[in-house]
Amino acid sequence: MPDLRADTVPGRRAGALAVLDPATGETVDEAPDQHPDELDAVVGRAHRAWPGWRSDAAARTTALRAAADAVEAAADDLARLLTREQGKPLAESYAETARTAARLRYFAGLAPRTRRITDGRPVHSEIRWRPLGPVAAIVLWNFPLQLAAAKFAPALAAGNTVVLKPSPFTPLATSLLGSVLAGVLPEDVLTVVTGREPLGARLVSHPGIRHVTFTGSVPTGRAVAEGAAASLARVTLELGGNDAAVLLDDADVDALADRLFWAAFRNCGQVCMAVKRVYAPARIHSRVVEALAERAKSVAVGPGLDPGTLLGPVNNAPQLARVEQVTRRALADGARAAAGGHRLEGPGHFFAPTVLTDVPPHSPVVTEEQFGPVLPVLPYRDLDEAVEAANSTGYGLGGSVWGTDLDRAEAVADRLECGTAWINHHAELSLAQPFAGIKDSGVGVAGGPWGLYGNLRPFVVHRPREDGR
Repeated sequence: MPDLRADTVPGRRAGALAVLDPATGETVDEAPDQHPDELDAVVGRAHRAWPGWRSDAAARTTALRAAADAVEAAADDLARLLTREQGKPLAESYAETARTAARLRYFAGLAPRTRRITDGRPVHSEIRWRPLGPVAAIVLWNFPLQLAAAKFAPALAAGNTVVLKPSPFTPLATSLLGSVLAGVLPEDVLTVVTGREPLGARLVSHPGIRHVTFTGSVPTGRAVAEGAAASLARVTLELGGNDAAVLLDDADVDALADRLFWAAFRNCGQVCMAVKRVYAPARIHSRVVEALAERAKSVAVGPGLDPGTLLGPVNNAPQLARVEQVTRRALADGARAAAGGHRLEGPGHFFAPTVLTDVPPHSPVVTEEQFGPVLPVLPYRDLDEAVEAANSTGYGLGGSVWGTDLDRAEAVADRLECGTAWINHHAELSLAQPFAGIKDSGVGVAGGPWGLYGNLRPFVVHRPREDGR
């Protein structure tokens, strides 16, 4: 994911943070630019709210279900505000809001299981589970609400309290979400703080925080881990990906083209587990490029609030500059733009959906995470070489294999070095499954019961057996 620090956000005045509409460049609203010194009071209140919240599992379940209902009731306001500050089409903002509510409802129904160990000793050993304490959750700007819920829903369900910090590029919808949930959750169980650095750095290193869960870039993730180490807080880091899609020689290009295109370009390519590289057999490479380019040229690009828009803008100016930089570098290295390849004229942070061919394998658009509407398509002649290339980067979040013979495709998928591999689709997740990367893509596991247990610690009780045996 991109390494965007809060101090790159423009339009700041004392005590306030201007939030820009990426489709127009105009100010949507302002959010508080909170001072790091305020965190002592915020974390202190979260710690004081913790004993009451952790003590009643039934009350937590009821509260989280009420929270899901409240999010659904506020969906119109949340979705419109999310589109205005993030840029995505309104339909996608509604989907993100619905996913936020669904995640709350899912984790409301989970509870840790007590386990008894029987090993022949004259004691009963029972493993129980206890929450960790106040949790710091820090999220990126691509899915502000969904990422936030992925962190605070399991943390709250486990009995922890949460201090949530959204990106300074997208604090408004998250702040509104916090206000909505404040109406159904006990006071100080979930607190939203907004502002530029060093607010986030101070939060992750705060001695009152017991777990830090972060989504962002690899360099910032390393800094987060270092900061959390000061108090030996647990860390969960989701640090992005450079997912490869490997097409097999029996792939039906016409049948898969739509799915492959949207696997790469949904949310303007600003998805950690989007397809960011395509490897196609040499004999069908030109057909793959042509099919993807055709869709890139015809897709409706515009402001997210326009009903016909399917792709919105890049969220912010620094990320737009990054996308433009890696594209220009690829073209300078000999790549050809089969579609796009340039910034669109007019206001806002719009970049033409871009499909690149003849890309040198060493180009940064291949080896790094571009995190935007740019997709390189590379040919291969030997499948082993394609798998080796797919595994060659420092990332290991996801990957996919596309072909007609599903058994063969699964055998190839099993060779991919990543946390999740899909066959004939990509970036589809169930709330019940684990989500984790390997290598530089992260530390820890989110999603499903694994996400719940990641917010708990084991507590073992030994009791003598009454029969003395």
